[in-house]
Formats: sequence, structure tokens, C-alpha cells
Amino acid sequence: MTDQHDTTAPVARLRNIVLDCPRPRELAEFYAQIIGGTIEEEDGDWVDLVAPGRVKVSFQRVSDLRPPEWPRSDVNAQQLHLDLDAGRTTEELDAAEEKVLALGARPLDLDDDGGKRDFRVYADPVGHPFCLCKIP
Repeated sequence: MTDQHDTTAPVARLRNIVLDCPRPRELAEFYAQIIGGTIEEEDGDWVDLVAPGRVKVSFQRVSDLRPPEWPRSDVNAQQLHLDLDAGRTTEELDAAEEKVLALGARPLDLDDDGGKRDFRVYADPVGHPFCLCKIP
């Protein structure tokens, strides 16, 4: 039996991450090409992508989506972004960047601050920010 006052016990388990978008199947296909996995469509308004490791990213239809304005935090700020491991070297990060751009990503912030930063920021085809990161 779990102690109801145990502050170290989790309250709940993470089920999945949900991204709003105007065309769920298209955005699921974009991310499937980046992170892998299997697309499981429940209906036209909700699509699940089950990635390796049982991570689930879902896509929910929102017809009037207003993507965040990078890098503004005063109006319509980003509320969530994905960090994706893209390899251990700059060459691997460069190769991953080339692939995501070919898939339709848009660069938002590619400045590595003279090699001090280990990530680059992009927008997916509907405007959600995500980062390609070097694995530490």
C-alpha cells in the first residue's frame, strides 16, 4: 500500500505528448520520418505516433492553430518544445539538420554560440519549435 503522504511517489505516469495541428496525419508522418515509429490513426482528428521505446506523440486537429512566434515570450509564447538527440558529433548534427530541412522543417535558431551550444532550433511544418541536440 502506498503512503498517501509520500511526496516522492508519482501522482501519474506520462501517457503521451499531444501537439495541436491543422492536419494530424501529415504532421505525424513528418515526425515519424524523424523519430521513427508506427502511426496509429484513431480518426481524422486524432493520430498517434508510437515511437521506439513506447514513447507516444499524438496529433490533434485544431483548425485555427496559431503557432508560437519564435523567440518571443511576450505574445503567443512557445509552451512546449521537443528536444531530439541527433548524435554525438557536429557532423551528425549537420546530417540531421539536412534531413529535417528536406522534410519541411524551418530553421529558427542555428547559432551555436561559437561551439558553446549543443542544440539548434527548428519549426515543424505547422510552426511548433523543436531542437536537434548533440548527445552529451
